[in-house]
Amino acid sequence: MAGLVGSSNNPVSGITISTILVSALLLLLMGVGNKTGPVAAILIGGVVCCAAAIGGDNLQDLKCGQLVGSTPWKQQVMQIIGVVVAAFAMAPVLNLLNDAYKIGSDGLPAPQANLMGAVAQGVFNGGLPKVIIGIGAAIAVVVIVIDSLLSRSGSKIRIPVMAFAVGVYLPFRLNVPIFLGGVIAWLVSRAMNRAGASPERRGQIERRGLLAAAGFITGEALLGIGLAVPVAIQHDENALAVALDSHGKPGYANFAPPALAFVVIVMILLYVLSLRKERKPI
Repeated sequence: MAGLVGSSNNPVSGITISTILVSALLLLLMGVGNKTGPVAAILIGGVVCCAAAIGGDNLQDLKCGQLVGSTPWKQQVMQIIGVVVAAFAMAPVLNLLNDAYKIGSDGLPAPQANLMGAVAQGVFNGGLPKVIIGIGAAIAVVVIVIDSLLSRSGSKIRIPVMAFAVGVYLPFRLNVPIFLGGVIAWLVSRAMNRAGASPERRGQIERRGLLAAAGFITGEALLGIGLAVPVAIQHDENALAVALDSHGKPGYANFAPPALAFVVIVMILLYVLSLRKERKPI
């Protein structure tokens, strides 16, 4: 699934949650107590999560390398270096974010992590909402069936089950930028249809749009880590607040108009950069 460049779907969250649920049930049947059981289930899920994420990334990189004619062994060496560097860099970054905002709090929500913890705790300590899980599984089956029917009928409208599931459990404030990105993609697609773009031109536009979007995502992540440094040093989540209200909380109301304007600028940039023609090499 992850090696299909252009239509990739690497369901890391789904695989991890399923692993935690199954492993927790198996550990419970083996007689593991409710103190060490959740930790062991999360540990097993973490190993599977890392393997799935790194495996998917490596498949993408190697597939791209094969398409452009790279040397396989050189790619493999860089893959090993990349994994080692990530292993050493991940823990300090996570500790920094946890010290600054507390992972799972309102300042740094972690819906996947909270869900995984709830599943592990629910199996060993009781209270796992089996009815709700069953309803969710039934809805997923219905969505898959509907998507298959739409695919067979040749409809342009599709309902990918992973996208549907992500939209259900992610917070609304995270779904909004995803929706805005989808709007830009739809507008770009309409522009290509009006211009009668050739398959080669469509490929260029899609590639530039993906690269621009990836740059925005990477820049946001790097900036978020950078902003966490002064917060962690001062042990104050309001360390970078420009103004505080009467309750000592950041006064964001006055900054809403420029923030919305910046969002509009980013959307316009994504649209323009996607449709920008590639310069021919001299």
